[in-house]
Amino acid sequence: MSWWGKMLGGAFGFLSAGPIGALLGVAAGHMFDRGMSESGLSPAGGREGRQGGDRERVQAVFFATTFSVMGCLAKIDGRVTRNEISLAESIMDQMDLSSEQRRAAIDLFREGKKADFPLDEVLAQFKQEIRGRRDLERMFIEILVHAAFADGSLHEAERRLLLRICRKLRFSAIEFQILVNFVQASQADFGSRAGVDSPDELDRAYQLLNVSRDASDEEIKKAYRRLMNRHHPDKLVAKGLPEEMIRLATQKTHEIRQAYERVRRARGAGK
Repeated sequence: MSWWGKMLGGAFGFLSAGPIGALLGVAAGHMFDRGMSESGLSPAGGREGRQGGDRERVQAVFFATTFSVMGCLAKIDGRVTRNEISLAESIMDQMDLSSEQRRAAIDLFREGKKADFPLDEVLAQFKQEIRGRRDLERMFIEILVHAAFADGSLHEAERRLLLRICRKLRFSAIEFQILVNFVQASQADFGSRAGVDSPDELDRAYQLLNVSRDASDEEIKKAYRRLMNRHHPDKLVAKGLPEEMIRLATQKTHEIRQAYERVRRARGAGK
């Protein structure tokens, strides 16, 4: 059973005890409440227990945290722009959500926009449930950075909030900047034609791979493999990325592969 069906079936009753459970309760509404009651689960605990780690439970937590914190981020600079709403909708489109899941994602986004949204508590529960799955935490931050760049730039208020989120998840400022560089490069419109790459396009390819132009071929290959491993869709889903987000991870691996091939062409490899 998918995490969504399992949640509505009542197997996530224990989540009502924390802030993320409250968010899921609002998002799924009466279906969530009915599922809990029909399954005989109390708000304090369920048949699966309170420990984190179950893949489907982690998927539910990732989904709820991503869309609610995205709403919080969109509001941080004073108003939610049309671009930010479009970005959230674009992510929903890429995930090919059912109508019920889409309504839940929109409700989560709205909850995140509220002035009393408990960001620190949500992040604390997210970290507890994720249980050290660093690649999932990194993917979560990447999605938020993409959302911050929805209007084409990263505003200071957004940067401060993202750094606050990184601190809660124990990502350093350096790691955050690497993610910012990665997202900036991946959003660039690479316009090479007939296999010819402009200097700017090559610069962005090196930036995406997080290597300098004077890096050795072996260093570049290692950077490429590291990024591909971190974004491997099947590995991320196995760790708890919602199946609906597999297309996001697949797009990332496509961008990484394009950047690597661009660098290899510039260095005369593969001819």
